Amino acid sequence: MPAPKPGPTDAYSLILDAIDAGIFRPGDRLVESELAERFSVSRTPIREALQRLETQSLLAREGRSLIVASLDHNQTAELYVVRGELEGLAARLAARHATAEEVRVLREMVLADDALVDNPAALARSNRRFHKQIHLASHNRYLVQQLDLVYRSMALMATTSLAAEGRGEIAQAEHLRIVSMIEARDEAGAEEALRAHISVAFVTRLKQVAARSEQAG
Repeated sequence: MPAPKPGPTDAYSLILDAIDAGIFRPGDRLVESELAERFSVSRTPIREALQRLETQSLLAREGRSLIVASLDHNQTAELYVVRGELEGLAARLAARHATAEEVRVLREMVLADDALVDNPAALARSNRRFHKQIHLASHNRYLVQQLDLVYRSMALMATTSLAAEGRGEIAQAEHLRIVSMIEARDEAGAEEALRAHISVAFVTRLKQVAARSEQAG
């Protein structure tokens, strides 16, 4: 019996994963026929997936074309506000609920990432895995779902704040403090440490945007 053809959900996941991985970047035009060929999926599920992504504001209209959306200043600021609140809560809950094994994994991830501080792209991928591990350690499925939505929108940012000079080393130190607070079962300390981490990342990103605007001008 032949394997079933991928359905709309599969096509949606394939496109979303490509956006998350930076294969499709803000401003890139997505063409139905090209996507169908690239992913070996028929055009109908591709069309339905594109409609779904547009509804979620991950794609935008440019004339008759669909492009990967980008975030303006206000959208970025709003996203970081929500991210700070939700991530802070995740850290607080992780300090309360994380198992000893989950804490050990978090610490090992930070130590392993020390080798990536000079590779912003690789560090950004690992950074996302680290944050996801904190989300899971919260042991709250609804919070994890909401943070997944936030991180989908984060993929619409053209660059990573970890590309800023010196940011990798600073972020690593911040990650280590977060893990230490979780390990100590200090709920308030874990929340404060993660909120501070997000705040510094936002400031760094604002400086990056300002620098690019100055160069463009």
